[in-house]
Amino acid sequence: MRTHSLVRTRPHGAPARDGGQAAVELALALPVVAVLVLAIVQVVVVIGDQLAVELAAREAARAAAVAASPAAAAERAANAATSLRPLAVDTRSGTDRVTVTVRHASATDVALIGAAIGDVTVIASVTMAREPPHG
Repeated sequence: MRTHSLVRTRPHGAPARDGGQAAVELALALPVVAVLVLAIVQVVVVIGDQLAVELAAREAARAAAVAASPAAAAERAANAATSLRPLAVDTRSGTDRVTVTVRHASATDVALIGAAIGDVTVIASVTMAREPPHG
């Protein structure tokens, strides 16, 4: 009785024919890897903008907490704290607290990713106790 083997054998010294398979796998994987790298770059850009907006909100709240005109002081301080433009600065002040909210539309302009997700609005809000105005 004769058995058939499913294992292919090649003549001794014949070259392997796996080079084409590796090239096809690379061609299929490379676009996926490129999109993932672009997505990571876009996430890093948005995180950087979020950190800048948080800094602007803290600076604006501190300036508003000690100013006679909280809204104007908050606007000036927020714009001085970061180079992001435009910033939307909203100031609400009561008798003992001031709250400043800063918004910025972070442009998602990294190739492919920006078109897929659109701009991201980053927001930070800080509340501080009011202090008597100085000067």
